[in-house]
Amino acid sequence: MLRRRMVRRAVVGTAAVGGAAYLAGRHTATKDADQQQRDAAQEDQIAALQQQQYAPAPQYPPVPQYPPAPPPQYAEASAPAMPAPDPVERLKQLGELKAAGVLTDEEFQVKKAQLLKQV
Repeated sequence: MLRRRMVRRAVVGTAAVGGAAYLAGRHTATKDADQQQRDAAQEDQIAALQQQQYAPAPQYPPVPQYPPAPPPQYAEASAPAMPAPDPVERLKQLGELKAAGVLTDEEFQVKKAQLLKQV
């Protein structure tokens, strides 16, 4: 009987130690599997970000301008401006035209008034 108890205790003790070791190993294996899944998911995210970062930018056609831009305008070369005639000379010319009969007295007076306003 004594022997049975001793055997029973040994079996129970061994079972307890073995069960504890089994549970500890199972727990460790579960943790390792979870960590591997997290690592794989993280690597996938990193790979996706790297692909986005190094992906070539999409090429879009140029946007047309509405309305189309007018052609560039170039300044035309103009003749140099004639210097304004001297009012005294202009009055002499008007006097000559009046003496020649080209201008009437009224026309001469109007032109003379315009020249004097300009001065």
